[in-house]
Amino acid sequence: MDMRAFLDELKRKQGYDGQIVHERFIPPRKARFAELRPPIPQQLKDALATRGITRLYRHQVEAIGAVRRGQHVVVVTATASGKTLCYNLPVLETLLSDPRSRALYLFPTKALAQDQADALAKFDVPGLACGTYDGDTPQEQRRRLRERAQIILTNPDMLHIGILPQHYKWATLFRHLRYVVIDDVHIYRGVFGSNVANIIRRLRRICRLHGANPIFICTSATIANPKEFAGALVGVPMTVVDVDGSPSGSRWFTLWNPPIIDEARAHRRSAYSEATGIFTELIRRAVRTIAFTQARKITELVYRYARLDLESTHPDLAARISPYRAGYLPEERRTIERRLFHGDLLGVVSTSALELGIDVGGLDAAVLVGFPGTIASTWQRAGRAGRGTDEALVVLIALEDALDQYLMRNPDYLFERPVEHAVIDPENPYILAGHLRCAAAEVPLVEQDAELFGASLPEVAKILEEHGDLVTRLGRWYWAKRSYPANEVEVRSVSGNTFRIVEGVRGRLVGTVDGARAFEQVHPGAIYLHQGEPYQVERLDLDQRTATVMPSDADYYTQPRSTTDLEILEALKQRPWGPTTAYFGEVEVTTQVIAFARKRLFSDEVLSEEPLDLPEERLQTTALWFPIPQGLDDEVRRRGLDLAGGIHAVEHAAIGILPLFAMCDRWDLGGVSYPMYPDLSAAAIFIYEGHPGGVGITEKGFGLLDDLMAATLAAIEACPCEAGCPSCIQSPKCGNMNEPLDKAAAILLLRGLLGRESAAAKSSAQVGTATAPPYAPRRRLHRRRP
Repeated sequence: MDMRAFLDELKRKQGYDGQIVHERFIPPRKARFAELRPPIPQQLKDALATRGITRLYRHQVEAIGAVRRGQHVVVVTATASGKTLCYNLPVLETLLSDPRSRALYLFPTKALAQDQADALAKFDVPGLACGTYDGDTPQEQRRRLRERAQIILTNPDMLHIGILPQHYKWATLFRHLRYVVIDDVHIYRGVFGSNVANIIRRLRRICRLHGANPIFICTSATIANPKEFAGALVGVPMTVVDVDGSPSGSRWFTLWNPPIIDEARAHRRSAYSEATGIFTELIRRAVRTIAFTQARKITELVYRYARLDLESTHPDLAARISPYRAGYLPEERRTIERRLFHGDLLGVVSTSALELGIDVGGLDAAVLVGFPGTIASTWQRAGRAGRGTDEALVVLIALEDALDQYLMRNPDYLFERPVEHAVIDPENPYILAGHLRCAAAEVPLVEQDAELFGASLPEVAKILEEHGDLVTRLGRWYWAKRSYPANEVEVRSVSGNTFRIVEGVRGRLVGTVDGARAFEQVHPGAIYLHQGEPYQVERLDLDQRTATVMPSDADYYTQPRSTTDLEILEALKQRPWGPTTAYFGEVEVTTQVIAFARKRLFSDEVLSEEPLDLPEERLQTTALWFPIPQGLDDEVRRRGLDLAGGIHAVEHAAIGILPLFAMCDRWDLGGVSYPMYPDLSAAAIFIYEGHPGGVGITEKGFGLLDDLMAATLAAIEACPCEAGCPSCIQSPKCGNMNEPLDKAAAILLLRGLLGRESAAAKSSAQVGTATAPPYAPRRRLHRRRP
């Protein structure tokens, strides 16, 4: 389809009101080939020829050559650039010459592992024994895979809980392990990545025990620091291959900003309604389309809107779209994947679950409902459309938050700025402690293991010994309990407690939700969406970790309301910042979901609010914070502005902008502001990480505080609303329902903090400059049980 003509047609449709604020044509890219010397075996050449591949791209040749030389490699090229051949070819080449060799493939999802198992089968190598080993693998197949498989395809979760603790059963694999492939390493950032980094260190330790020293082959989407990041993840020096030789078709990239429907509040038409309209227009034209959303609930909402729309005009097409997200049962996910690959589905609405390289066939268009949080993820999702050299369309639809609106007004930031740095912290004491427990149960720990796990190993091990988890004998730390420590470490979530969602009538398992989100998503009375169908939560059993739901015909959705309190444990860093002092340190955050609101679909009208009685949740993490100087506090009050609303607004807007400076999502962050914080004897703003111990996000924000707050001020001042709106100071995750907020006070505060205030305000602020407060830390985070 002519994508340019489609965009022009959209502009002529009724309801178009200037939503397209920027169009960027990305020209096609020609292929660059190279010759591999010596060439791959003829058998592999023939297998590639049957797939139409007769030459290798430059990056494929460079990667295979590095692997042949024994180097650890990270390949950083675009989506659909043939990265899988960078590891499949050297692995299969080795297996043909030495069938006893073994390879371990790690993928972030089960679906990717299954997809790559199918890709390996297409090489038709006689006698090749490979298979997926995950939670869905039948018991009768597991022993056969352990004993015979030359290539095991799994995920970090299964390596952590089902392979490393049973390493003696896997002696054949570990004794002959030549290669470890880690696909899509850019996914392994933050808490998930810090856990995976420790799992890899445990893997290397077990390999040494069995006499193996495998080569690591990693692949990644484009990130700013692949050498540093992959090296930190694996723990060994990496060779970077990042000159992409693959071709790409032309692409139209469009920024779409929903029109303002309330001038005073700068309230915009729903991005989800806009996404539904674009998605269904593409489906009606038989354009194979993927729509990416930010959350499970939004995936279900957009799918439901689209299905209702198509049922009224093209009923035959309504059956050819589907939602896709985590939480579905394995057979449901794989059915959707097959239908998409074979063309039975024309469109799919997905969370990030389909952002990765699962082969779903050729797609023509990608609709991104909201900025994904990072530039790297934006290009990864955009790359799902336009496989091969065909023209593609990408539409990024802005949400009503500060970050999305900032990009709508500053498109060059998206198209010209380098992608972000990926961050992990394997030595986070909470994360490290869990993996040291696991490592000790696998093989007793010794101080020399600090080479793998970091210099803090002895200190953390001694704390674990104090708590009775480890015991020392002859200079070694042994696991001291009968339990299975890997069961206590949740690799992907913070809480480690998964709640089951069960339909009350038939007892059918509908889905799952992480414990950290359970109180917000499946509290009593909540509307839970599954494949577009609404269910109402009838009961939440905290002991059994089960939410019982019933089918519902509700025409509303629910939003939780919560309270947050924060206690400073210790300031680790501090520095003068304008008229105040900025801090980075350890805090304890207490939250409680206290109520929920019912909101009408499409209009977001609040229908009612009901109280809830749920327990408090506590989180020890890291934060950045700063007190408001007394003079600036006085100036806000003198002008008749709301100090509480001003600091609340600054907190919201800064959290929305911080992902531009650190590779994270705004949902990784929380905030709280106080008109008077006792320990500081002043009003104060806190931004904290939503993960135990933190993973470096707020520390980076602390270091870039001037840039962060300058961008925050620019986003608020540029917004055309009068008193604050979702595009500047309102937050979709605010537990106080965005009350109170004061845009004018926020601008005054930020200008004062950045030294841009008026002369009168400046004189007043200088009278009460904030300095380091005389408070003492109440307790040290790292001395508590990790």
